[in-house]
Amino acid sequence: MRELTLILATTPKMGIGLAGTLPWPSLKKEMAYFARVTKRLVPPSQSAQQNAVIMGRKTWDSIPPRFRPLPNRLNIVISRSINTIEKREDQSLWAGSLEKALQWVDEEEGDKVGRVFVIGGAEIYKAALGLKEARRVLLTRVEREWECDAFFPLELTEREEGWRRVGQEEMDGWVGEEVPKGRQVEKEGTGEETGYEFEMWERVGERVG
Repeated sequence: MRELTLILATTPKMGIGLAGTLPWPSLKKEMAYFARVTKRLVPPSQSAQQNAVIMGRKTWDSIPPRFRPLPNRLNIVISRSINTIEKREDQSLWAGSLEKALQWVDEEEGDKVGRVFVIGGAEIYKAALGLKEARRVLLTRVEREWECDAFFPLELTEREEGWRRVGQEEMDGWVGEEVPKGRQVEKEGTGEETGYEFEMWERVGERVG
């Protein structure tokens, strides 16, 4: 199976969600970054047509219907209620487990799919981290705490064994653009600022393939 990249935003204590949605106000520039990264084919490929985004059913349900499936990406939804692989009318792919979905992508889509991103929620992140194919985490670290009921299972600090934070140049090269450096700020409708920073973490150890 090909490499997996987890992409997410968290609070300092690794909170990622509240009641099935994001706990902080909408961060339009951060969301635009997510869209660019998950759509971009790097390096440009003559055969790959799109990247894949893998999510749990609750994450799928949290996306407003008018925005799903997420455009220009193969949307893969993991649901325990699915016994086989289903490709639905909207072209989203549904599978009973992460492993079954990845096997289907490799066997049926082959070179048509470029990078594979895991986009949530907590259970799918945990399942992905249990696979050796999970190589990196693209993390947006929101600078203050918000009430959360879902958390990412890794702390991702220098104390996290088996993971390292990569430098800016290496992150830019992998992402395929100059990722904004340092503290970024967006304002809510009330005018209150929400700050965050883009990071990339890579698993230390043997690569797959």
